Amino acid sequence: MTVIGYAPGAYDLFHIGHLNVLRRAAEHCDHLVAGVVSDEVLLLTKGRAPVVPLAERMEIVGNLRCVDSVHAETVPDKINTWREVGFDVIFKGDDWRGTPKGDRLERDFAAVGVRVHYFPYTMHTSSTQLRRALDALAGRARRREALTS
Repeated sequence: MTVIGYAPGAYDLFHIGHLNVLRRAAEHCDHLVAGVVSDEVLLLTKGRAPVVPLAERMEIVGNLRCVDSVHAETVPDKINTWREVGFDVIFKGDDWRGTPKGDRLERDFAAVGVRVHYFPYTMHTSSTQLRRALDALAGRARRREALTS
């Protein structure tokens, strides 16, 4: 039986943590689908739009050797995504484990026979840290521009 794995994420400002999760996920399934969360869903769920647009994020992720196919995740409910994709295991970073969101994910997927598999979260690199660094650089550039105007 072919095991279909699903690794959802924003994959914005793609970094080593993203690559680690996708490579590890590919080792635990026969066919890996990377779910790239749409700009609209990110805005709805995280309160901010991505830096890199959906089409470009899908192109980046879809060109990784470890990813077999890419799915644009356009609904926030992972069970609805499961109905569209039909995966056997969903992969998440272990920062979800033991949280209300993680507990709900495990409960919802247990009801439909999908296993939740966690991987270690890459602590030293995150899109949030990269976004903060970009914001700081932009702030410096604005201040410098204001001084020269």
